[in-house]
Amino acid sequence: MIRLANVSHDYGGRGLLSGVDLHIAPGAFHFLTGPSGAGKSTLLKLCYGELRPRSGRIELFGQNLAALSRDALADTRRRIGVIHQDCQFLDHLTLAENVALPFIATGRPVPEADLHELLSWVGLEHAADALPPTLSGGERQRAALARAVIMSPEVVLADEPTGNVDWEMSQRLLTLLVELNRMGTAVMIATHDLTLIRNAKALVSARILRIADQTLQSAGSDL
Repeated sequence: MIRLANVSHDYGGRGLLSGVDLHIAPGAFHFLTGPSGAGKSTLLKLCYGELRPRSGRIELFGQNLAALSRDALADTRRRIGVIHQDCQFLDHLTLAENVALPFIATGRPVPEADLHELLSWVGLEHAADALPPTLSGGERQRAALARAVIMSPEVVLADEPTGNVDWEMSQRLLTLLVELNRMGTAVMIATHDLTLIRNAKALVSARILRIADQTLQSAGSDL
C-alpha cells in the first residue's frame, strides 16, 4: 500500500534520512523507533505525502507520489489515517464535531450512527458534547484516534500517540490500535517508548524498525 524505495530527505541541507526502503503491506503492524530528532516524524510525513523526498520514489496505493496532482493526493490521503504528535483540535467545536471533521471539511454528511459507535469504541461517548479544552490528555489522544479512523482508512500512522499520557492510558491506546489492526487496518506507530514496544509483543506480531545513522534498520531482537 505504501512503499518507499531508496528515499532520502534533508532539512536545510542537513541529511536526515538516506536510502530508506519501506513497505507497509495490508494488515501489517510496524513500530518505528529511534532517538529524538532521528527523523521518525519526517518518515511518517513522507509516508502520507505531507513531505516530498529529496530523492527516491514513494508509491501510495500503487501511485507514484511525484505524479499525483493536489486533488489526487487529497483523495489518496483519505485512505490514510494520521494521529499527529501535537493532537490539535478546534476548541470551538465539540469533541464529536472534531472527530467528524474529516466529513465536515469535505462537505459530506456525517454518519451519526458510525460516529456514536466510534466514540463508544474509544470510551468517549460520555464526552461527545465536551469542548477540547476540558478534555484530559488521555481523552484527547483517544479522540485523535477516533478522528483518524472515522473514514475507515486502510492505514493508520501514529506519531508518538502515547507520549503525553500515563502508563495505563498508553496501554489502553495500544490495545485500541491492536484491535484496529486485527480488523485489517495496517498500523505504524512511531515511538521512543521501548517498554511499550516490548509489551506489545504479547498482543501483536509486529515488525520493529529503527532509524539510526540516517538509515532505516530492522531492530530484530535488540529491544
